[in-house]
Amino acid sequence: MKDSFMKKYGFVTILLIIIITAAIISLAFNLTPSKAGAAGVPAITGQYIIILLLVGLCAGLLGGWIGTGGCSVMLPILDLWLGFPTAIAVGTTLFAVIFTAVSGGYGHFKRHNLDKRATLWIGGAGIVGVVIGSCLFTFLSSKSKLLGLIIGIVFLWPSIRMIYEGIKGYTKKAVSNKPATPPATAPIPGKPAGFSVFGSLVGIFTGIVGLGGGYALVPGLIYIFGAGVYVTMGTSLAIMVPMAIVGGTIKLAQGYVYLSAALLLATGTILGAQIGAATIKKFKPNTLKLIFGIYFLYVAAKFITIFFGIQIF
Repeated sequence: MKDSFMKKYGFVTILLIIIITAAIISLAFNLTPSKAGAAGVPAITGQYIIILLLVGLCAGLLGGWIGTGGCSVMLPILDLWLGFPTAIAVGTTLFAVIFTAVSGGYGHFKRHNLDKRATLWIGGAGIVGVVIGSCLFTFLSSKSKLLGLIIGIVFLWPSIRMIYEGIKGYTKKAVSNKPATPPATAPIPGKPAGFSVFGSLVGIFTGIVGLGGGYALVPGLIYIFGAGVYVTMGTSLAIMVPMAIVGGTIKLAQGYVYLSAALLLATGTILGAQIGAATIKKFKPNTLKLIFGIYFLYVAAKFITIFFGIQIF
């Protein structure tokens, strides 16, 4: 039994031990962001530790169910409800997703659920995009309302896409004359130039808004390149690894990462991702997409209206 557990969860267990140890050390030394704009970050009390772990858990569940890194849950909660300055919320979220992507990507790599060619081209171009986006972020970090507006606009894409797919799943007929979907694990069709342009664009937005890229990678690989479902999930997470590492490290060096909070979120996301992967078949994908699509639409509306001086609940 022990051998079976370690064979299945050994990597995740070791990763969790490392993250939890680092979180304890960062809490003990009270490591806070170094940027002047981080003066308003909340202190990590016992209550906040529980909240951050739960937020990470929910983000991980979402990632396990629909194949994203969970940034789309963590970022708005940190910014809109937990009192983190927008720039710090962006940096902290992106740093936390490093560990989620590594954990999820490793699992898919073991199961061969990823396309190495697409991963190298999109991921390589994504790194360049992240560097460009991180430079733009430096300019935008002092303009929290403008940064929030950009985040809100970016959230519109996954919200509309997921609501559409959720409704479509309930209305489509059982029998369809449409061409069969591509095999779930077949290689992703596409040329290096197309992969590179797509990867660089996702990378730029990753560097600016701190989202790991899953919100764009999953629908992009499926609807632009015609990829199968399983290979999309694995490839998306694998691509997110280098982008999150580069982007998260840059944000850390720039002083926009609340390390204690990021490590607590990462602990929750990794646990949530494992639960999500184990329970995914218990939920109808259409229901999940519809629920989270509505949530993302609300988040987008909240960020956008704040820019115009309007507060919605």
